[in-house]
Amino acid sequence: MTEAERIIGTPDIPDAEGADGAEPQQPAGGSSPAGGEPAARGGKKVLVLLVVTVLAYLLDLGSKMLVVAKLEHEEPIEIFGDWLKFDAIRNAGAAFGIGEAFTVIFTAIAAVVIIVIVRLARKLYSLPWAIALGLLLGGALGNLTDRVFRAPGVFEGAVVDFIAPAHFAVFNLADSAIVCGGILIVILSFKGLDPDGTVHKD
Repeated sequence: MTEAERIIGTPDIPDAEGADGAEPQQPAGGSSPAGGEPAARGGKKVLVLLVVTVLAYLLDLGSKMLVVAKLEHEEPIEIFGDWLKFDAIRNAGAAFGIGEAFTVIFTAIAAVVIIVIVRLARKLYSLPWAIALGLLLGGALGNLTDRVFRAPGVFEGAVVDFIAPAHFAVFNLADSAIVCGGILIVILSFKGLDPDGTVHKD
């Protein structure tokens, strides 16, 4: 060591494993700086959510447009005798005709559900959760569209229902998507699967 190096000192130069012998730390979440595989997997799940949402929404919207054009103010169509009919009605309440006096409240709840699902999508790494949330989102958007654009007014519109089983409330495809998505979420929760793909055991 030269006299200058002894007086000034030499800088610490960490080796490939780091100054303390540990391996270099990766960014939080295990992904590389460029995004890496976890981010790519998350993007695929969000894509699945969007596809399911669009399909559920378009099927609901298309069925309602057809019902309004062809079935409203007409006699019900028997599908399986008295067990199942298509009968167009306007529902100012929630799913299955519940709570007709709270149309604005149900509209606000649907809007909140949509916002929560959109925010949750950022942490979505589970395919079953992507499908479940897509069904919920598509159904909520379908009925919210009726609330906003149909009579009697904005945020007070009556939802078009037409599936009428015997001894049961009349509903639509949006209601069906919401119920199916909700049931799937309950199943996933019982299995301990979280939206981010982790599994926990209580």
